Amino acid sequence: MEVTVLVQAVYKAFEILEKGKNSEKAREEARELLYTSAKFTSETKSLTEKQEARALLLSAKQPRLALRNFTLTFFILFAFWILLSGRFDYFHLTLGGICSVLVAYLSHDLLFFNIRLGDFRTRARRFLQAGPWFLGQIFSANLHVAYLALSPKMPIDPQIIRFKTKLESDISWVGLANSITLTPGTITVDIREGEFFVHALDRKVAYDLNTGEMEDKIAHVIMEADHVYIQDVLDVASIFGALK
Repeated sequence: MEVTVLVQAVYKAFEILEKGKNSEKAREEARELLYTSAKFTSETKSLTEKQEARALLLSAKQPRLALRNFTLTFFILFAFWILLSGRFDYFHLTLGGICSVLVAYLSHDLLFFNIRLGDFRTRARRFLQAGPWFLGQIFSANLHVAYLALSPKMPIDPQIIRFKTKLESDISWVGLANSITLTPGTITVDIREGEFFVHALDRKVAYDLNTGEMEDKIAHVIMEADHVYIQDVLDVASIFGALK
């Protein structure tokens, strides 16, 4: 974890020096970044949960982020309402607006969990990039289920598998559970404190799920992993500089 942040910080420092043509201001900014990365990685070791570290870093931006996340959630829900209802009269638009406001108020922190301005663009790009992979998994799983159903021997070996996910947020659990269920041959039966119970149609399907590749894809899209991102260091660099 710490090595990843420090390496990224070094690359970023060289980038700052190059863009600033090695000016005094650029050298000071690069030194501040390197100091912050070293200080930050050492301080976060003592925290019992990574969420506490991220909450500390984002606390100054929290009110603005909450308003932005609420607004984005509202427009997404309202657009989805219009798409499903197909009604554009005053009654349905008003009802959809009220419902969207209520749901957005209750769940805006679920859809945009710990998200900064730069993170939103990154997640959107990663989601689009991961789309073909998920479609490929669904297509290949369809072929495998068709083979099992049409084979004269019908080599079906249904079983319940359980595994502890490394994902931490609710939206990550929901994304993984739905991805498993959307893939033919597997159905998410239950989730208990991060432990998944999945019904698999045969051993091959169970093995493919246990590889953890789908879990890694979800973690990559949601930007949830076992290390702190360099953006965290950049966000807090000015704070460490003032305290120093």
